[in-house]
Amino acid sequence: MSIERNIQTVRDFFAAIGRGDREALLALVAEDIEWIIPGQDWPLAGTRHGHAGLADLLETASKSIETSTEPREFVAQGDRVLVLGVATGRIKATNKTFEDDWIFAITVQDGRLTKIREYVDTQALARASQLDAPGPA
Repeated sequence: MSIERNIQTVRDFFAAIGRGDREALLALVAEDIEWIIPGQDWPLAGTRHGHAGLADLLETASKSIETSTEPREFVAQGDRVLVLGVATGRIKATNKTFEDDWIFAITVQDGRLTKIREYVDTQALARASQLDAPGPA
């Protein structure tokens, strides 16, 4: 596929995320997709595989976080598309808001996303996830 078509596929993926359209997401990803979010001690961190893994990630995200993403720049070479963007949102458990700069490194093959490696501002998310210590009585 051409670089332009790969970028458009990734744009369509982010548009589906923005709409909350799970059916469109599944249509845009390979059945054996791998989605990696580096980190530990955070509900979204880890590696997920396949449509079931994607569904698990979306379900976990919807339970723990409210967010909107804004992809701002797409850089592509061959079958790889890097997307630079920002997310704003709220951690449900703490009701704290955050702004998170992120990069997604995405591989597109035959018109479908086959691998996503997501890099997020872990400090912004950690601050928003931290429960406040109770004050003195």
